[in-house]
Amino acid sequence: MDILIKLAEKEDLQAILEIQYLAFQKEAKKFNDYNIEPLQQTIASLEEEFKIFTFLKALDEHGKIIGSTRGYVKENTSYIGKTVVHPNFQGHGIGSKLITELEKLNPAHRNEINASIRCPQNIRLYEQLNFKRFKEIKTENNGFVYLEKSKKGV
Repeated sequence: MDILIKLAEKEDLQAILEIQYLAFQKEAKKFNDYNIEPLQQTIASLEEEFKIFTFLKALDEHGKIIGSTRGYVKENTSYIGKTVVHPNFQGHGIGSKLITELEKLNPAHRNEINASIRCPQNIRLYEQLNFKRFKEIKTENNGFVYLEKSKKGV
């Protein structure tokens, strides 16, 4: 499968939000929790993020958006936000490609990413990309694992 990673444009945000909604349905259904933040995000809040974050999109061979990630750099840390892949394309390395490309575009001494405790597959993905756990926060219904990766020579 040929996947092209490109900078996303403001016109791509609606498609990205739709993929985000699809990508988080599995977790929502499994835990009967449709109030998770990715499913509550609006196009207006995504447009606000777009002013600060670098957004990438993954395109299939037909030029259709099938995935996205976003992140920003602050105080020499690259914070990697939601990485979403359309459910029909998950498990093909697209998320890894998006994260790796974002790391190149947002150079910093350190990268940080987090994942819901309820999504161990995401935590495993980040660990395969050499992120190491450094913090865990539990909430009433969930919790988050924070992972980091330091870079040399940046």
